[in-house]
Amino acid sequence: MLEVHILTLFPEAIKAYIGTSILGRAQADGKLAIHLVDFRQFSTDRHRTVDDRPFGGGPGMVLKAEPIFTAVEQVEQNHGPCRKILLTPAGQVLNQDFAADFSTEERLLLLCGRYEGFDERIRQGLEWTEISLGDFVLSGGEIAALAVLESAARLVPGILGHEESAKQDSFAKPGLLDHPHFTRPAVFRGMTVPEVLLSGDHQAVEVWRAEQARKRTLKRRPDILPDSN
Repeated sequence: MLEVHILTLFPEAIKAYIGTSILGRAQADGKLAIHLVDFRQFSTDRHRTVDDRPFGGGPGMVLKAEPIFTAVEQVEQNHGPCRKILLTPAGQVLNQDFAADFSTEERLLLLCGRYEGFDERIRQGLEWTEISLGDFVLSGGEIAALAVLESAARLVPGILGHEESAKQDSFAKPGLLDHPHFTRPAVFRGMTVPEVLLSGDHQAVEVWRAEQARKRTLKRRPDILPDSN
């Protein structure tokens, strides 16, 4: 089972999503445990303050170190050591290799940022894997946390309905996007399914799929092909 703790100021923004589809079924089956932790509850002043103005001036507010340190320490005290993931634009871009790595962990802790950023001592004082979704900025880390969570969870054995599904995804085979898929009807608005997929020749189908995956990758993402360099 994969156990995931998500530290966020907005647990309600995450709750609906994690209760549906694959993530919801995985929790019901006991293969995934997700805990939402509102780190505002770990602030000690009467206003439950989690942010303050940055030293040196400038726009925005910065997340304070104290409530986050306390929240992380309590999670690990109650549940055990976690692989800690900081969602930040300064992190490495999430990819399938990271997802596969995270899926093998016993316990993950994901910290969702807000406002202008984190007090740098959060980075300095705790050991993080820093992850980004790409070269853009969101108002908070909740969407990034869900991306990390789902990309990792679907690789945990037993969570997907068909064990081969994850093996055939884009990026599952190093350097390749997924091949095209078709389903019924065989003809739709004049567009037909390739004959090879209707032939019943499984070897020919596999050859076609491999060729199509390489062609699609060459056209759309030539940078990830194994021989692109």
